[in-house]
Amino acid sequence: MNTSEIFLIAMSIIFTVPYLIWRVGRTEYYAPLVVVQIICGILLGPGILGVVFPDYYNFVFNKQVIGALNGIAWWAVMAFVWVAGIELDLKAAWENRVETGITAGLALGMPLLFGCIVAAGLINYPGWMGEKALTWQFIVGVGMACAVTALPILILFMEKLAILRQPIGQRILRYASLDDIAIWGVLATILMDWDRLSHQGLFLLGYAVLAFCIRKLMVWLPPKDRWYVGLIWLAVCGFAADWAGLHFMVGAFLSGVVLDSDWFDQEQMDLFRHHVLLVVMPVFFLSTGLRTNWEMGGAAVFLVAGLLLLASVAGKLLGIYSAGKILKWEPGEWAIIGWLLQTKALIMIIFANVLLDKAIITSEAFTALLLMAIGSTMLTVPVVTPMLERIKSIIFKSA
Repeated sequence: MNTSEIFLIAMSIIFTVPYLIWRVGRTEYYAPLVVVQIICGILLGPGILGVVFPDYYNFVFNKQVIGALNGIAWWAVMAFVWVAGIELDLKAAWENRVETGITAGLALGMPLLFGCIVAAGLINYPGWMGEKALTWQFIVGVGMACAVTALPILILFMEKLAILRQPIGQRILRYASLDDIAIWGVLATILMDWDRLSHQGLFLLGYAVLAFCIRKLMVWLPPKDRWYVGLIWLAVCGFAADWAGLHFMVGAFLSGVVLDSDWFDQEQMDLFRHHVLLVVMPVFFLSTGLRTNWEMGGAAVFLVAGLLLLASVAGKLLGIYSAGKILKWEPGEWAIIGWLLQTKALIMIIFANVLLDKAIITSEAFTALLLMAIGSTMLTVPVVTPMLERIKSIIFKSA
């Protein structure tokens, strides 16, 4: 078989296996399709399929096919992060800056602290910290991975729970939006390369100038042209960030965050995000699964994943509980907000991919973080649903 035929076999597997598991197994309540796709990415990786059927794995996922899949995955995740940046509503966060600042700060700070503690323990054992990482980069990187909230998945979950357009849903979006800014800022700091400081200075200067120009251009352009120009801006900004030694994902986020969501039709934006998730993001999940590693043994990886999950969930809940006490929320309100904000999935996986690309974490640590993200995301809807049933009045509380 030629490469194109094997590539199409791989694409058939990528789309067929998770869909059948999701549809036949009726997993939507605890594992929506996006989570099933992530799990299948792990199952189809070298640690599972590669061990059980090594010849078949090496035939389908050969070097040429993986190269083609990676190209699709890079562009898919860049588009996804670009949209996430556009949809950040910083105006609402600023209007409610005291409440939002306290809540977002504690929601980010507590799991970051707990995650850093786990990471500090891991540096005493070989095989977790990447070969190019400084100790502080590894500790802060893993800690921040525990603090991440996956804003796009959070939106999907709140739509499912029918609270997205309610006041509490809009409050949660404000908290998550502010944390998103902090997350990418911390990532840029971790990736700061002192040997390429001049490149990074030029990037920031050029970004500031071009961002000003692109905002002026977007206002002038007719709506139908904004999408095309926005995608050009995405590619240029991603290239420039990667050239500067940051990462093209940082560039993708920065390209979106300077664009106002009001410049795009919301229905078209929702459809665009849906189509990216449907058409190309499954390839990213598969390519992510191909990067997992179980050489240290499944027990060790699962143990570390469990510790990270505990740090992530406990830290997020404690942070939100503290915010609720300070701001005098209604009883039970903090639990709903805390469990929703601990959703990880896509953004954490993207964050961990960047850390792995830069050799700040090893593939074993990446696998543990991936399992942690899956676990935290699968907990969200089953835990929050009965809470909402018990205190329905919370969802109608004014912002």
